[in-house]
Amino acid sequence: MEHEARYWHPLEDGRIQCDLCPRECRLRPGQRGFCFVRANEDGRLVLTTYGRSSGFCVDPIEKKPLNHFMPGATVLSFGTAGCNLGCKFCQNWDISTSREMDRLADQANPDEIAAAAVAQGCAGVAYTYNDPVIFAEYAIDTANACHERGLVNVAVTAGYVNPQARADFFAVMDAANVDLKGFNDDFYQQVTGARLQPVLDTIRYLVHETDVWVELTTLLIPGYNDATSELRAMCNWVAEELGTDVPMHFTAFHPDHRMRHLPATPPRTLVRARTIAMDVGMRYVYTGNVHDPEGGTTFCPTCATPVIRRDRYVIDSYALDEQGCCSLCGTRIPGRFTAESGSGRRRMPHRIAIH
Repeated sequence: MEHEARYWHPLEDGRIQCDLCPRECRLRPGQRGFCFVRANEDGRLVLTTYGRSSGFCVDPIEKKPLNHFMPGATVLSFGTAGCNLGCKFCQNWDISTSREMDRLADQANPDEIAAAAVAQGCAGVAYTYNDPVIFAEYAIDTANACHERGLVNVAVTAGYVNPQARADFFAVMDAANVDLKGFNDDFYQQVTGARLQPVLDTIRYLVHETDVWVELTTLLIPGYNDATSELRAMCNWVAEELGTDVPMHFTAFHPDHRMRHLPATPPRTLVRARTIAMDVGMRYVYTGNVHDPEGGTTFCPTCATPVIRRDRYVIDSYALDEQGCCSLCGTRIPGRFTAESGSGRRRMPHRIAIH
């Protein structure tokens, strides 16, 4: 379904420029942008994936990953096709590099998605799998429909977006996990095809200028972004620029896409990264994509009580009140909590019936 896009302007030479992300693709009639889903059709920019999805799934919110936002809640997750980054290590490459006609079998308008989330008993909707920035118009309309039904909206994004679209997109999001893919611009250019600074700008904007709850994730790739010096520089930047309460997730790489020749991330690398982050003062640091109960647990920074114990995406124990205060010493843990955790249902694919 073609849908006229926002965030573009005409150029004097007859092309149009997409203003959504820092790529600012300049397109002649019939051409598509780097993301492949934003196209010049007769002198106007259209989003070709509006109303279509690569699939819907009910997920635990910890899978996003978000550990400080409605623990144990379930969210209806969906994505479309394409991406405005070209990560060589992409774990969802079959979606992010696909042409939309190959992958988009499910159709649903924003109201139908919100209604399906309610029907499934979900707390909200997660915009994920590929980067929701590139289907911003679809995501924004769906997020508004969700808010009308009392649902929350969660974005899983690389944060590669220009200021105007960034403001519009995150104005309707309640939480975001931002992939901070490394802390070296050369790595960003060579391995993701993007630049580091716009991502840092997005993260800083979210933390300091919005009410969006923010957590950060870094996938550690052996020999590429896992050097101790780079990790320490990243953690120092987060502590100094964002504060020590922003949760950080270090997750394990598994060989995929154009990096199948590399080994998986050793668990000791995740432990080292977590230790570095805690040494610079970060209070909530987690490991992912491995079985590591210690790295999945939320500890009270005052009395060290394990206030949320997790086994991967399942919550084993929960010791917070509805204000997020430790049951032992009363210290408030930052985030959005309830008096009891949700059940954390396992991943469940879902089809939306179209009427």
